[in-house]
Amino acid sequence: MRVLIVEDDPLLADGLTRTFNGHGFVADTVDNGRSADILLERDPFDLVVLDVGLPGIDGFEVARRARRRGSTVPILMLTARDAVHDRVHGLNLGADDYVQKPFDKDELLARAHALVRRSRAQRHDTISHGRLVMDCAARRCFVDGAPLDLPPREWLMLEYLLRNVERVVNKRQIVAAMCRWDEDMSDNAVEVYVSRLRAKLEPHGIRIRTVRGFGYMLQAVPGDAH
Repeated sequence: MRVLIVEDDPLLADGLTRTFNGHGFVADTVDNGRSADILLERDPFDLVVLDVGLPGIDGFEVARRARRRGSTVPILMLTARDAVHDRVHGLNLGADDYVQKPFDKDELLARAHALVRRSRAQRHDTISHGRLVMDCAARRCFVDGAPLDLPPREWLMLEYLLRNVERVVNKRQIVAAMCRWDEDMSDNAVEVYVSRLRAKLEPHGIRIRTVRGFGYMLQAVPGDAH
């Protein structure tokens, strides 16, 4: 699960990053609202942990802009403020939950996992495509009932393609779905992963099409209802 942590206190940001990285998440961290806004518009995340008091654009404005764009990513807001109207204001802008500083690490993680589970339940955790079934919650994939072995990055690429069937996605979008924002992946590496997936999927009638000059598209399977 990919989480964006937006916190301008370096010590707290480091602690949050370590906490989430050790409990089923891959954390990206930024220290200001403007960078958070850019990343949320560009990259897919499973969760945002968002401090209210940020330099420049505050957490309220980051949440408002994300929701205005139609983003449904779960937002967990952090605040040192104990005023009820601040919490209500954040929730009205689209935040899903609030944790007040100082917070208990275990409670924060429990709330984070609950938000992700709820979000995934709403968008369906099992994706079917032709003879392939991907159980995103259990992290298991099957073709004709037989397990399909997918290393982590192949899994992330296939999940992204499945959530965008019949849409052309470019290499930058694929890299964003597979990597942290500060990790590099070359175009050649993307091509390698596409090639590996094709070798596993095409014998079962599932095709990843190259759209020259634009990117890749997972084609709909004839007769398959999505």
